[in-house]
Amino acid sequence: MKSFLSVLLMLTCLNAFAMKTGEKAPDFAVADSKGKIHHLSDYAGKNLVLEWHNQGCPYVKKHYDSGNMQKIQKELTEKGFAWLTVISSAKGKQGYVTGKEADTYVKNKNANPTAVLLDADGKMGKAYGAKTTPHMFLIDKSSNVVYQGAIDNNDSSDKEDIATSKNHVTAAANELLAGKKISEDTTRPYGCGVKYE
Repeated sequence: MKSFLSVLLMLTCLNAFAMKTGEKAPDFAVADSKGKIHHLSDYAGKNLVLEWHNQGCPYVKKHYDSGNMQKIQKELTEKGFAWLTVISSAKGKQGYVTGKEADTYVKNKNANPTAVLLDADGKMGKAYGAKTTPHMFLIDKSSNVVYQGAIDNNDSSDKEDIATSKNHVTAAANELLAGKKISEDTTRPYGCGVKYE
């Protein structure tokens, strides 16, 4: 019973912080894997992807071991997006990494983020209402959240399912770049729960 109540409390807290699609994205001040502080305002006038990450999560492994996440990163950064991979795992919990460990992982996986943000205190994750890894957000040049939710429409952890899945992130990004209204701007995220402290 105690465990159920603590989970319910955690979800209530997360929902209290979550913002709606179309609203201004919350500002943040988070150090990356090299120690540089990033703010939302650094990306004003630029489209931005936020990807919540935990390298121990099987759903994250699905997209990284297959090369799918790296492919999306490369595609969107080449189209002018900045990409921030955000790690909100608290120290001592699954997915927590040091800056050096994050850089080694990115190199070994041939990943292409603009930076990896180390949000061990969970402030950024809670401000955005990030619930899962992966949990994806698109922010436009005016700093508005234009998409939030799952990476695709198949909530399995099997990488074989990627080929037949609709990728919500690339679909939303392409509509944004074309100046169209995003047809699916909010979806239910799936994956492992973010390991907040």
